[in-house]
Amino acid sequence: MKLSFGPGALVAAAFIGPGTVTACTVAGADFGFALVWALVFATLATIILQSMAARLGLIGGVGLGESMMAGAGDTRLKALVGSLVLAALFVGNCAYEGGNLTGAALGLEAVFSGADAAPQRLVILVPAVIAAAALWAGKYRALERGLIGLVLLMSLTFLISAILVRPDLGAFVGGLVPKVPDGALLTAIALIGTTIVPYNLFLHAAAVRARWPEGGEAAVANALRDTRLSIGLGGVVSLLILSTAASALFQSGLEIRSAQDMAIALQPVAGDSARILIGVGLAAAGLTSAITAPMATAYAVSEVFGLKSRAAFRSIALTVLFVGTAIGLLGIRPVQLILVAQAANGLLLPIVAVFLLVAMNRTSLLGDHVNRPTDNLLGGLVVLVSCGLGLRLILRAIGIWP
Repeated sequence: MKLSFGPGALVAAAFIGPGTVTACTVAGADFGFALVWALVFATLATIILQSMAARLGLIGGVGLGESMMAGAGDTRLKALVGSLVLAALFVGNCAYEGGNLTGAALGLEAVFSGADAAPQRLVILVPAVIAAAALWAGKYRALERGLIGLVLLMSLTFLISAILVRPDLGAFVGGLVPKVPDGALLTAIALIGTTIVPYNLFLHAAAVRARWPEGGEAAVANALRDTRLSIGLGGVVSLLILSTAASALFQSGLEIRSAQDMAIALQPVAGDSARILIGVGLAAAGLTSAITAPMATAYAVSEVFGLKSRAAFRSIALTVLFVGTAIGLLGIRPVQLILVAQAANGLLLPIVAVFLLVAMNRTSLLGDHVNRPTDNLLGGLVVLVSCGLGLRLILRAIGIWP
């Protein structure tokens, strides 16, 4: 069987951003290998949902946003769904885009000026300009190949980093047993939340149609194979980051709160190579998310609000990028926007998952490709977990959960 990457790589590129790198670093540094199970579960759950989104796009011939609006029926429910998409994806991703660009800039600084150098906000313009050029060009195949290259670069850099610190395989295997150490609950949920991302479902359903416009059985088989391979690789990258931090930093007494801190802490182990490797990986993670987050937002908003033109798509994507760039350059933390985005994402993730499950059981839309009982069982499990995640995000956003 020939291994090849496709639209699934966009999903992997989207969820392995600076937030994921940081969450995995903190998990490994604070709790060792104890939360390996959370990443494995999140990766499998992402494959389940993204496979459904790919089948919906190829067999149903519609995007997830279109399916959600068609399934909402009642005008008030449609308005609610549209408002959630606008708040969680458009407003929220504008806020998060600043973090993507800042992460890419910090990675570049770690490579070129040393991990202990003071951040230069203007460095943010480098990934911002690259992302803007990619989004403006809008050439799907070229963009897909570029993101595949960045995902493979991330994989290589974090693989070398993990090899340098020689992880304890026995401890890694022990971490596959689900358990939550004292103080690790929020970190475990963060690992799941940074992997199962609602906007990736919109992105994937649209991307598979761009890659295989002819549809059909062969396209579905290729898409499912690509989904498992690409997202599986993304999960491996996350595990490599956690393993590196767990091996080098767990019980070290060092305060580790970012990949930048990990680059500094690894220097005694691997010298300047650690700084360069972590820096390259962080820069690639920031750049891939800086490109895919605006793309996913544009797909979702365009589908939900019935905007069909290329100009509308490009305008939405570039607006997200420009607002994120401004946030990064100003060095501000858009607390209110992020709080709104957290609350809206908490509602949106289980809602999107339920709409997806309903759509995947519509014979009129999918024919013989409707979900099997096993698919529904697994999808239902993911919905239950996402509901718990959503509740936690809402409670945290309104200050009830610390």
